Amino acid sequence: MTISINTRQAAFITLTLVLFLGTVYSVKNNTYLDTSNPLLTHLPHPLHKSDYFANKSNFLNVWFIKRAWGWTSFVFLFLWLTSPRRTQTLSRIAQWILASLAWLAFTSWFFGPPLIERFILLSGGECTIALPSGAAFTVPHDYCLAKVQLSPVTHPGLFAASLVLPEGPWSTVPRLRKGHDVSGHVFLLTMSILFLADQLTPSLRAVSWPRMHMWAVMATVGLVAIWLFALGTTSVYFHTPFEKLTGYRESERVALRVACR
Repeated sequence: MTISINTRQAAFITLTLVLFLGTVYSVKNNTYLDTSNPLLTHLPHPLHKSDYFANKSNFLNVWFIKRAWGWTSFVFLFLWLTSPRRTQTLSRIAQWILASLAWLAFTSWFFGPPLIERFILLSGGECTIALPSGAAFTVPHDYCLAKVQLSPVTHPGLFAASLVLPEGPWSTVPRLRKGHDVSGHVFLLTMSILFLADQLTPSLRAVSWPRMHMWAVMATVGLVAIWLFALGTTSVYFHTPFEKLTGYRESERVALRVACR
């Protein structure tokens, strides 16, 4: 079953259109949440009661987006393992490893803090504690980078006597705010879509598919569709337009370098 289509180009055009239209909608209707604002970011999205996908606890975010690279890796390995032997190349595995390292460096660890946190700090970010009362104050950056639980009991020197603190036991993990918060969701979803589109190319060029590989192709196409939908909800409800743009651009650069391996 040979299908003549440039999957990367089709995926790139589609995701760009989805992100652009979602961002335009968010600006026109004021639906996006500025996640860099320390007075807003710890609060529920203003539309969380009326718009299901504005609630961070929605099924798509909890079970798919937060585990996006795990799902992408699972589907890729399913696709690769069921592919005809001649298309089970080591270069495809190398592309997956490089993309995984890029995901790790951007979101989790890069010889210390991940790149996304380094961007925030370099752009004037502050380590912020948000209190349930709505007040917010800054603490040294080290507390954010270490992701330490802070409370008036464990770190009394950080909490001024004038602050209105919750009654009873209470603690929180400070977060980096105010700097430029590159959209991690846009970065990861864009990279996942382009990576899977590239991995589909050998399958779409094949004359026929074994039954198991047919299921793998269907799973891959289905996951790409889920990621496109997730990209749309993210573009409508979260991050400023510039934060989404930088997440998109950084992911595009990574995907291009991975594809060249």
